[in-house]
Amino acid sequence: MKRILSMILAAACCLGIAGMTSGCSEKSAAQAEEVTLSVWCAHDDIALTEQLIEGFKKEYSGKAVFNITISEEEELSCKETVLANPSGAADVYAFAADQYKALHDANALLEITLNTEEIIKANGGRDSGAIRCSSSDGKLFAYPKTASNGYFLYYNSDYFTEDDIKSLDRILEVAEKAGKKVTIDYTSGWYIYSFFKGAGLNVDLNTDGLTNTCGWNSADGQYTGRDVAEAMLRIAQHPAFVSGGDDDFKKFIKSGEAIAGINGAWNSTLVQEAFGDGYAAAKLPEYTIKDGSVQMCSFAGYKMIGVNSATKYPEWSMRLAEWLTNEKSQTERFKQRGEAPSNVNAANSPDVSASPAIRALNEQSSYGYLQNVGEAFWQPAYVFGTTIAAGNPDGTELQMLLDIMVRGIESMPEG
Repeated sequence: MKRILSMILAAACCLGIAGMTSGCSEKSAAQAEEVTLSVWCAHDDIALTEQLIEGFKKEYSGKAVFNITISEEEELSCKETVLANPSGAADVYAFAADQYKALHDANALLEITLNTEEIIKANGGRDSGAIRCSSSDGKLFAYPKTASNGYFLYYNSDYFTEDDIKSLDRILEVAEKAGKKVTIDYTSGWYIYSFFKGAGLNVDLNTDGLTNTCGWNSADGQYTGRDVAEAMLRIAQHPAFVSGGDDDFKKFIKSGEAIAGINGAWNSTLVQEAFGDGYAAAKLPEYTIKDGSVQMCSFAGYKMIGVNSATKYPEWSMRLAEWLTNEKSQTERFKQRGEAPSNVNAANSPDVSASPAIRALNEQSSYGYLQNVGEAFWQPAYVFGTTIAAGNPDGTELQMLLDIMVRGIESMPEG
């Protein structure tokens, strides 16, 4: 576990008790059920989660005395932490959609049996992506939390025209002339997927649920893996290019060093504050490859909240998880965090529809593909992307780099 932040929330049973004008009697307090719950969420979601839990305890005031502890656990690493000790995991925890299968197969997710049909309907029905990603064999095992686990282009319109942002080459050219940077995370397979998929090269999880099939080193077809690697290397060597993870993205944008970058809706508030009136967003651009250009694609996905099957309080855990993901909470998450709602009513609200980030996400959805890769994908992609971002300093033959990466991606994951 990472650094832990805790908040003890006491829900006093002070309402609806006959014969009292205020407060709680010793008798009623003794009769109220004491419920101790733990919640895991990402660092950036802690403040909002605290706020939402305050609303939860008011909603159920008089029904129980709650002791709720919030701890920091990033959504991208939640699966590893849960599977290391399922019985010791939080009662309620947030995770990214690609972790669902592993958590479900490990019996770490409680089947959602409370208000199930209402939850399914609120998130677009059984055929919606949000519900399909959180269900198995027709049964619901997680609560959709956001529909914004994808990425697109942020840019400062004080520098770029709408024509400029159609081409990555042009974006880099404009940034260089302005003495600024364009930031793309080459260290993550999540982002470099956009180059390979745009060129028609695929990576997918096999039916065993463990291993991958990857064609990123392909030597056949209109575009080969080497063509992609050469294009990525050319971009990495551009004076206006800078690579970095999510923290670097925020640093580059806040400092004004970067005037464009690829990232997700979760950072929309920060980008808007940094770019001011120039704040804008769009689908990913095309990039030049070989003797042509292709549209950059993206992973698309959802974030969810699950209930630990080992919880001592299954009903209250389900009620809390539902509260944290209902229409009101998803609307508030959009307002504070810029996250796209999976809840249909929240997604169709005027404020959400008017958001540049959400519009860009929706536009990119035509070129977005559900994330479906096994654990072995990430480290080899990281090594390859980091090497290319550094300009391939050892001068390793590109096909060799590609072959090494694909062997790692297609290997059986350790453990």
